[in-house]
Amino acid sequence: MPDLAAAADARRSPHRALAGAAAAQIAVLAALAATVGLGPAGAAVAAATAAAGALLTARAALRARHRFGPADAVTLARCTLIAATAGLVADGAHPWAVLGTAAPALALDLVDGPVARRTRTATDFGARFDMEADAFLLLVLSVAAAPLLGPWTLAVGGMRYAFAAAAWWAPWLSAPLPPGRARKVVAALQGVALLAALAPLTPVPVAAAAVAVALALLTWSFGRDVRWLHRTRNPAGTAPERVRT
Repeated sequence: MPDLAAAADARRSPHRALAGAAAAQIAVLAALAATVGLGPAGAAVAAATAAAGALLTARAALRARHRFGPADAVTLARCTLIAATAGLVADGAHPWAVLGTAAPALALDLVDGPVARRTRTATDFGARFDMEADAFLLLVLSVAAAPLLGPWTLAVGGMRYAFAAAAWWAPWLSAPLPPGRARKVVAALQGVALLAALAPLTPVPVAAAAVAVALALLTWSFGRDVRWLHRTRNPAGTAPERVRT
C-alpha cells in the first residue's frame, strides 16, 4: 500500500518541475532528430512550444501558489510529448512519428486523474493544467489533419479557444460548468478520431467521416454547455456565484 501522505508531500516547486521537463524535452527532441530526422524548423517549433507552455504554466502556478505533485508530473510528461508532436507536424512527412508521440500523450490523459485521486493531490490548478494540455493537443492534431482532409478540421482544435475568446465578450461563459461524463467522453473522442485520421493506412473517406462525426459531437457538447450557462447566468450577465451539482 503506497504511503499517500508521503506522495502528497513529495511536491516540487514550479521551477524545479519545469526544469526537469525542459531536460526531458531536450532528450526527446534529440532522439527524434537521430531517429526520424526531425529538422531544425521542427525542433525550433517544438522548443518554442515547450518554452511558451513552461512560461504560462510557471506564471499560473506561482499565482496559485501551487507545488507540482505526482499527477502534475504526468501532465508535464504529456506536455513534453505534445510539444514534440507540434514539432513533427511543423516539420512534415513524419506521420508515424506523429502517431508515436501523440498516442501516448492522449493515453496518459487516463492516468493523471487517477494518480491525483489516489495520492490525494487533486487541485483546481491540476485540473486546469490537464484541460489546457488536452486542448492544445487537439489543436496540433487538427492542424496536422487539415492538409489531408481540409481546413474544416481546424474547428476541432479551435473550438475550445473560440469559446475562451467569446468569454471575454460574454463573461457569463466563464462560469464553472457542472461535472459531466458526456463532455469528457466527447473530448476524448476528438483525439481518437484525429489520430485515426492521421494513420497512413486509414482511407481518406473513412478519416473524413470519423472526424466529421467527432466534430458534430463536439459542436453538440459546446452548444449544450452554452445553453446551460446562458440559462443560469445572473441578470447582470456576469458569471453566477454557484452552479448546480
